[in-house]
Amino acid sequence: MVTPLDVIKKKRAEAVGRIIGRGYLATKRVYVGMATCEIAAGSKEVMEVFNEAITKDGLTDVYLSQKGCAGRCNLEPTVEVIEQGKNPVRYGKINREKAAQIIERHLKNGEVIEEWIID
Repeated sequence: MVTPLDVIKKKRAEAVGRIIGRGYLATKRVYVGMATCEIAAGSKEVMEVFNEAITKDGLTDVYLSQKGCAGRCNLEPTVEVIEQGKNPVRYGKINREKAAQIIERHLKNGEVIEEWIID
């Protein structure tokens, strides 16, 4: 016989699995600007580079999401990297090649790419 407590435990385990599976507990978060103006500037391609790295390269400690307009049209596409215990880093004018460098240098090796930072 299944008790109400068994049902609750099963639901909790499923919820925890979804939270972990979606990367909500990741130590690194990457937000790609995906407002209409950023998409026009090329942010879909930038998002694809990050998405491929997470799914194919096994960057399991990275949560990828999109963000809205930051009002910085002259600096688009933008990418924000937030790491646990560190200040957020905002990069501007990012393209596919720069996104790949952010993955290799910043996310994998911990190197902040100073020349691409925006305030």
